[in-house]
Amino acid sequence: MRRHAVLLTFTFLGLAGFAVFAGWAFYAAQKLGGGWRSLQPIWPFVLGGAVLTGALAGVLMWLAFYSSRHGYDDQADREPR
Repeated sequence: MRRHAVLLTFTFLGLAGFAVFAGWAFYAAQKLGGGWRSLQPIWPFVLGGAVLTGALAGVLMWLAFYSSRHGYDDQADREPR
């Protein structure tokens, strides 16, 4: 039980540290160059890339489950007849 408590504590501290770093990075990035306004021209490409990546992941997952449901992933019979 103590081992789980230590693991959960370190996990929580790691996630909290990452959250603090992400907040600082977000705050510091608004002061670089033109700030967040300089990123306006690329937002359509970022969003399009995210949508296409999600769609590709969905299609590949569908293919994996389709082949599993239809038996394409079963091992071939290798005994000579």
